[in-house]
Amino acid sequence: MRLLHTSDWHLGRSFHRVNMLDAQAAFIGHLVSTVRERDVDAVVVAGDVYDRAVPPLAAVELFDDALHRLAGLGVPTVMISGNHDSARRLGVGAGLIDRAGIHLRTDPAACAEPVVLADDHGDVAFYGLPYLEPALVKDEFGVAKAGHEAVVGAAMDRVRADLATRAHGTRSVVLAHAFVSGGTISDSERDITVGGVAAVPSAVFDGVDYVALGHLHGSQTLGTRVRYSGSPLPYSFSEADHRKSMWLVDLGPGGEVEAERVDCPVPRSLARLRGTLDELLEDPALDRHETAWVEATLTDAIRPDDPMARLCARFPHTLSLVFDPDRAPDDPDVSYAQRLKGRSDEQIADDFVVHVRGAGPDEAERDVLRSAFDAVRAQDTLREVAR
Repeated sequence: MRLLHTSDWHLGRSFHRVNMLDAQAAFIGHLVSTVRERDVDAVVVAGDVYDRAVPPLAAVELFDDALHRLAGLGVPTVMISGNHDSARRLGVGAGLIDRAGIHLRTDPAACAEPVVLADDHGDVAFYGLPYLEPALVKDEFGVAKAGHEAVVGAAMDRVRADLATRAHGTRSVVLAHAFVSGGTISDSERDITVGGVAAVPSAVFDGVDYVALGHLHGSQTLGTRVRYSGSPLPYSFSEADHRKSMWLVDLGPGGEVEAERVDCPVPRSLARLRGTLDELLEDPALDRHETAWVEATLTDAIRPDDPMARLCARFPHTLSLVFDPDRAPDDPDVSYAQRLKGRSDEQIADDFVVHVRGAGPDEAERDVLRSAFDAVRAQDTLREVAR
């Protein structure tokens, strides 16, 4: 069976001030063409279909168009909700849409109820694990403490239990939206840290033939059977080195996996340039970036006059301007934002405790801080879903 694995469409999202809807529509067209031209048997979409719980109308219309075009090809599609989606909104009409071969899996309680497709070698069971917010699903899965590893592990226990009841030789595919250990993050993914821990070990998915992951925006292979497709389009300059693609996966009769990357159309390359303003304006080696979307980091000791206009004269698609003068870390002029760069909320809170008390928090106090951050995150999720 040939699968096309994609995820993280983020329909409705912009790239800095650039509306990406046309690029997203071009990707949908490319997806449909790939399904038709490469004889794909099933499409799997591993979450974050939309960029927010209440997407703009144009994004909903594009999603509707994608569903109609995929259903028109007669190729089954299995998709799950991600941490950016409203699972309840995305799942509206799932029972009816199911009849058209579009299988939406958004209910955590139904994670062990697979979509079963067949080829000449027997059945393939597709299990959908939507994004599992630990604080919201821990009771459903009967785990004592809310954490990603605990809830994903409990969901996979249900999957393996169901798979054990099926005919011998039934192959299995799991769709999951999670941060799995070994994956490389970028700046455009929403933080899902709970209790100071964001990642789950890849071993939690043992026992299935292929794991189609979503959440991280870079295409990655964590093992022969565990892969991220990545987002089809860039959503931050941290993705400048990404090769945007989908996975074309051939699942053999015995569960063997062969995978090929299929490149996605990207409207414009990304470039992260660093140097003084004069260096960026005069260096001939930068000619190749003149048509790219540019993030320019200026290292001038004194902020130059009208830098954006001067940069745009050479790089007309400059979208981001950062000032980062070359200074020693202990220089008193280093900005607060620069001092906090790369530090987590927990680390910043620890630093504050040190600042006001003279000593950092003990382990019990760190647990209180982590619980507070987790409670705020869970409340934000509930508020967004309830909108």
